[in-house]
Amino acid sequence: MKHEHFMERALELAKKGEGSVSPNPMVGCVLVHNDIIIGEGWHKKFGEAHAEVNAINSVIDKSLIPLSTAYVSLEPCSHFGKTPPCADLLIKEGVSKVVICNTDPNLKVNGNGIQKLKNAGIEVVTGILEEKGSYLNRRFFKSQTSKKPYVILKWAESANGCVANSESKPVQISGDFAQLYSHKWRSNEDAIMVGSKTVINDNPSLSTRYWSGKNPIRVVLFPDIDINAKYQILDQSVKTYVFNKSHSLINGHVEFIKFNVNSNILDFILSELHQRDITSLMVEGGPRLHEMFINNNLYDEIRVFKSKKLIIPEGLNAVTVPKNLLEIENIDLKTDFLRIYSKEFQP
Repeated sequence: MKHEHFMERALELAKKGEGSVSPNPMVGCVLVHNDIIIGEGWHKKFGEAHAEVNAINSVIDKSLIPLSTAYVSLEPCSHFGKTPPCADLLIKEGVSKVVICNTDPNLKVNGNGIQKLKNAGIEVVTGILEEKGSYLNRRFFKSQTSKKPYVILKWAESANGCVANSESKPVQISGDFAQLYSHKWRSNEDAIMVGSKTVINDNPSLSTRYWSGKNPIRVVLFPDIDINAKYQILDQSVKTYVFNKSHSLINGHVEFIKFNVNSNILDFILSELHQRDITSLMVEGGPRLHEMFINNNLYDEIRVFKSKKLIIPEGLNAVTVPKNLLEIENIDLKTDFLRIYSKEFQP
């Protein structure tokens, strides 16, 4: 149980990097001597020091490091990237033991960090709280193994299953708590996506205006868009990718990407986003776009706010949540129910 206790803390620290380290994984590290934590750190921002560096730098009495055990939520890196290899640092500092949650699926690491530590005579233990670590870094793992972003489908629907009224006019369905949740989620994901009808009917900014945090990259499937249109998604405030069937060009922060109408459009989009280091994508609508992702089995998670109020007269219906998904959240938010479903991961 001792290993699990300290790994829990490493995972808590790792989560502090949520929304700031992508496309890197979230990683936490604690250094333990005689069952007492003497140092801890986490990867705070992409391009900056890794968790192991921050943990070692936090130790006051450096003479204790060679007598300590390092608990790391992900295998220490073994290659030079934006920072030097963390496996080399642990070897240099002479830690006596390294306990690891997950092996790094990145082909540049993928067991090489562990082997480096073992070759240096350091005892290595792996697989501690492995499922929790995999769930925490599910976006990173999905990106590394499938070469596609982790896809979250998100929508709000009325008590009678509608996402719009009979005139397809914008209507506020969910309450204040749901809006806060939505904007917090946006700040944690790399990109957010909508379809052309959502742009035309709602003209959204897709920002995190109700939450402090970064605005996600905007992704739009808009086959026949006019590049001079006055939509907010073209306002140059945030990097934006517009997938269309007529032209490819870059205009400031907006990149128009032409797709082949005879190809699988979603496969093409997800591949293009992966090549641009996007590890997670939240798809906010509308229902036709959600249905495309579901029918092509190109999603990992679904988040639905079910309002307690009706839309009358009934209009556009929300897509049906597929069967046989894991329901991992069911929260009463007073005006809405929040339900989160997952295909593969369970916390």
